[in-house]
Amino acid sequence: MITSLTPEQTAAYLRTLPAIRERCSRVHALAQEGKLQYFDYHPDKEDDVATFCIEIMKRDFGSSFVSIPPHGRWRHLDAGLPRVEPLIQQWKASANPPDTKEIARRLIDLFLVSVLLDAGAGSSWSYQDASSGQSFSRSEGLGVASFNMFLEGFFSGDASNPYQVDAEGLARITTEKTASGLQVSAANPMVGLDGRTSLLQNLSTALKASPAFFGASARPGGLVDFLEAQSIAGPAGARRVPVAALWAALMDGLAPIWPKTRAALGGVSLGDVWPCDALRPAAAHEGDELVPFHKLTGWITYSLLEPLEKVLGWTFDGVEDMTGLPEYRNGGLLVDFGVLTLKSGALPDSVFPDKTTGIPRLLPSHPAIVEWRAMTVIELDRVADLIRAKLGLTKEQLTLAQILESATWKGGREIAKQKRPATGGPPIDIESDGTVF
Repeated sequence: MITSLTPEQTAAYLRTLPAIRERCSRVHALAQEGKLQYFDYHPDKEDDVATFCIEIMKRDFGSSFVSIPPHGRWRHLDAGLPRVEPLIQQWKASANPPDTKEIARRLIDLFLVSVLLDAGAGSSWSYQDASSGQSFSRSEGLGVASFNMFLEGFFSGDASNPYQVDAEGLARITTEKTASGLQVSAANPMVGLDGRTSLLQNLSTALKASPAFFGASARPGGLVDFLEAQSIAGPAGARRVPVAALWAALMDGLAPIWPKTRAALGGVSLGDVWPCDALRPAAAHEGDELVPFHKLTGWITYSLLEPLEKVLGWTFDGVEDMTGLPEYRNGGLLVDFGVLTLKSGALPDSVFPDKTTGIPRLLPSHPAIVEWRAMTVIELDRVADLIRAKLGLTKEQLTLAQILESATWKGGREIAKQKRPATGGPPIDIESDGTVF
């Protein structure tokens, strides 16, 4: 790797997909040498994680691993009952049915804004869904709530078409309106409500600022037209699209939505990129201590790939560069199984609000969280390889996206519920601002 990059070149690199795995690998290498500041690494426990994950996969899918859907927002939007496919069929049966590309644009509108609302909501919030009569919390609750808000035209500036997300509609959103749409109240509090609202308001600005990505209509769905222009025609008219094109559009097009307090390099705001103190001793150049995660961008990418593939029949190249998501379910799985253990005395007593639980509460910027997230990215690769080896499957037969969906994310949630039945919360608590986790 070139080591004499300018700060601007390093900033550009840190915003790419391959940079995530490469920088996280540096942290993982330190863990293997016992040189992390906050965590001890126990690779012998990885087998326990893989075994636990396989039990969940077989419970839910039997031996039909090919039927496992990819990790994406679609699952949460369909919590309790199918919603996305019936909505597509409703559009097709309408008096003025949209064409296939417009259906894809509408789904991109819905999926992107839903992901932006998906940061941790806390353990006290829930959403009552009138259509199913069920109550949902956490990611499912936020997914169902955002779906219903979309149907009601919450994000649309066009009264004649509620089924879109556009700059004008987003500009009208207030914290009060967001609270109402998410059923937030004093009795039903949500973590990070202001941060969520700010993301939506900032998305309005971003959509207008990048017509090359989002089109003259300033909609997330404009990405469909941008990506088509970046694609090449395959057999029978099917299109092949580089994942890197979608990633770059999201990184550049959504850059204005992230808080201005994030790390910057060479005058470039980096987004979900954080300094890792454990890397500082070996840092030879400016930015060597920075580790990129881009979790929400990754979550958006995974979530948008599915409707684009299903509705338009597109194939995406370069998906192997996608990483596991460094968030508290995947990361919690590793802590709860002892792959990662907090070093004794590494954290002060002040970050343990309830001494009886032994669960620290930290800001996303805390160096312990940066270590945890970096280790999570690489450990998800290692656990995925173990799962495939145990099942005798290749990466093509069982993708990382399928493992995230059926095993690690779900496994993190299930082990948390076993260990902390009162809350089901993670083993390390994050002070969510509504923009990271």
